[in-house]
Amino acid sequence: MSDKPNNEPRPGLISRIWRFLASPSGVFSLGFLLVVGFVAGILFWGGFHTALEMTNNEQFCTSCHEMEDNVYAEYQGSVHQNNSSGVRATCPDCHVPKDWGPKIIRKIQASKELYGHFISKSIWTREKFEEKRIELASHEWARMKKTDSRECRNCHNFEFMDFTLQENRAASNHQKALDEGKTCIDCHQGIAHDLPAGYLDRYKEVVSELEADGVIDPPKVKAAQVKSYLDNTSSN
Repeated sequence: MSDKPNNEPRPGLISRIWRFLASPSGVFSLGFLLVVGFVAGILFWGGFHTALEMTNNEQFCTSCHEMEDNVYAEYQGSVHQNNSSGVRATCPDCHVPKDWGPKIIRKIQASKELYGHFISKSIWTREKFEEKRIELASHEWARMKKTDSRECRNCHNFEFMDFTLQENRAASNHQKALDEGKTCIDCHQGIAHDLPAGYLDRYKEVVSELEADGVIDPPKVKAAQVKSYLDNTSSN
């Protein structure tokens, strides 16, 4: 064996990677890792999705006595719980987005409720719940106002409503809401739960705060209102 040092330059990174991939042992190892990684990814995703959905049903939502004794009790017999069509909206249908991204964000936000249940016990009794009812309601009003009542629109949408099949009062109010750019929560704050005293004033404050912060746009002004204003101005 020669003691002469090997002065050949070391292959570059791309060359070394190519040699690794070109060798049978390298291809086998890489393929094995890819298969294992793919299977592990499927198992992880399946487990994560299963666990997520376990927290996304009515049974889980009402597993805490605060929910079962208060809002869930109010929900019983409401139009969303029992109606002629048999179409039922459960807790997550109204309070959890269906799209994956917004759903994860909502789940993260809702995790603070665990602190309220186990640590601070902020609504542990009926009295405490009633004290915080308007605050809790305002959080949901703000969320739904910001998303244009996204969860409501999973089942209800102005674009698919036939106003001629609705009662006169409902048809008139829906047409007015459509003209003025209103959203479902503007009129249906108490569709499934009792409303706290002073709810309307608090709701107006929520909307005003969102408008002031630039989160939502001010309501549209109907063309008829503008025309009436112009007509009155020109006649004076």
